[in-house]
Amino acid sequence: MDKKIRIGVIGCGGIANTKHMPAEKRNPASEMVAFCDIIEERALKAREEFGTPDCAVYTDYKELLKDKSIDAVLVLTPNNEHCRITVDALNAGKHVLCEKPMAMNYEEAKKMLAARDKSGKVLTIGYQNRFRPDALYLKKLAESGYFGDVYYAEAIAVRRRAVPTWGVFIDKEKQGGGPLIDIGTHALDLTLFMMNNYEPAYCVVKTFHKLNAQKNTGNLWGDWDAQKFTAEDSAFGFVVMKNGAVVYLKSSWALNMADPIEAVTTICGDKAGADMLKGLRINTVLEGKQVMIQPDLGTGAVAFFEGSGGTAPEDLESATFTDAIRGKGKLYVTADQAAVVTRILEGIYKSEETGKPYYFD
Repeated sequence: MDKKIRIGVIGCGGIANTKHMPAEKRNPASEMVAFCDIIEERALKAREEFGTPDCAVYTDYKELLKDKSIDAVLVLTPNNEHCRITVDALNAGKHVLCEKPMAMNYEEAKKMLAARDKSGKVLTIGYQNRFRPDALYLKKLAESGYFGDVYYAEAIAVRRRAVPTWGVFIDKEKQGGGPLIDIGTHALDLTLFMMNNYEPAYCVVKTFHKLNAQKNTGNLWGDWDAQKFTAEDSAFGFVVMKNGAVVYLKSSWALNMADPIEAVTTICGDKAGADMLKGLRINTVLEGKQVMIQPDLGTGAVAFFEGSGGTAPEDLESATFTDAIRGKGKLYVTADQAAVVTRILEGIYKSEETGKPYYFD
């Protein structure tokens, strides 16, 4: 039996408790042996719920990295800490799974890639939506050439009034932005992945701060603090790729609309198209007639990945990470791909700052 991957968790907040730590606990290939958080009570609670009997607790991640018995770390901190901690972890000889977005900007992302290359360790980013059944099936079709030349796509992550009011989500300085960098990043990642297109030419965008100052907001998680809400409440961008394909990116935490939908994509090729607006729908023509096909994704589970502790996207994400560390498989989310997502997000924000299109080269 293979030795379990010994994992240290850096950041024991919401995303750690709802996604990563439960998935790692279900993963038969890993065990969590150390927890770190600047609030010690969080790390102690994580140890009780998810750790091994002899696991350690830290408030300084650098102390955790000194433990040579730790194989890998999960970086689950606010966005402004992703680069620094990931680079330090890679330099310390640890494999890293870092939460999305990869970094605050492209320069930071490049530093992470350089540290990965120098260390020879595994680095992946937490874009778990790629592991959803609809995304897995759509990717198989895309890889087969079913859609032909994909020249138009939409990346959609729009909420009606569901602004996260905890942590530092609405703090632009610590997060780098609002819904665009929080949930829009998932939609953009899915879209580029389905298009297999990572060469942006230029982008243009408009962000809005229309609802930030409102009170009695009707927000899903209670009223936000208008004084602290410094990030945008919505952002809309248009990205042109070097081959001429275009991506329309829509993201919001708060938008007065009837049908919110999050982390989905629409792709249109010269042979067929697909969208995730009402389940996965394949749009094509058969015998001269327009046809919409809706695959039954609830039957006959396909073993895309083996060895995971479950079938949830976060379980498959965890399994591919530990498999890659063991040399048993390839990453499904590469840091190089994630760096392009970060590059485009940065370009979108720069376009907003200047009021002009932003050119990547």
